Amino acid sequence: APGVFQLACLLVELDTADETSRVLCADALYQMGRAEEAHRLLSLALSRNPHRAPVLARLALLQLKKGFVHDGNQLLQRVIRTGDTSCLLPIMDIFKDEDRKLMQSHCHFQALAILK
Repeated sequence: APGVFQLACLLVELDTADETSRVLCADALYQMGRAEEAHRLLSLALSRNPHRAPVLARLALLQLKKGFVHDGNQLLQRVIRTGDTSCLLPIMDIFKDEDRKLMQSHCHFQALAILK
């Protein structure tokens, strides 16, 4: 993760408008346990493009991780409204095991609540 973070930072310096490099940087920060910094980067990316599903999904996990279930739900609903839920599966590979389980159980619980 530190090497990926350094590379992503260099890419951001080369092209400050490159959103993909910012997301890569945020993923590396998350992997290094620096969730608050990752959250700031993702929030900045979201302010530039509010309908970017991969950014919304990452932010949803960070909100759930903090215990902000309502905010996490709203972000997940925004992912669904974009129509691009295909981003969720690859993102799950990035999440740490405990966070992957948190997201899966949360989504499963919400799906059951909707079905009831």
